[in-house]
Amino acid sequence: MHFLIDANMPRRCHSVLRQAGHKITDVRDIGMGGDADTDIAVYAIRHQLCILTRDFGFADIRKFPPKEHAGIVVLSLPKDGTTAGVICDVLNKFLSEMPPQMQGCLVIADKDRFRIKY
Repeated sequence: MHFLIDANMPRRCHSVLRQAGHKITDVRDIGMGGDADTDIAVYAIRHQLCILTRDFGFADIRKFPPKEHAGIVVLSLPKDGTTAGVICDVLNKFLSEMPPQMQGCLVIADKDRFRIKY
């Protein structure tokens, strides 16, 4: 799978994704680090990338209908006090249990579980 990494994700997550066999594009590396969520979503749709973010705005299915996307993964973790290591641990756990098909899915993942909306 090819993930579009949002600017609110630590760069340490790159290695977690690559070790799991995934490709990545980071919005900061393509000049979109400060862009609006809607612009990031359009880019992801155009390039068939699964969005990986901590921005709960992407969980709004009215604004970002899952069936239009190659997938949206929102890590639901506290903004304050959550270290890059914790974020990578949650991401690694999700990747080990990830559904084989992410097309059209919205996934909300936290430390204990993940929920999928189609």
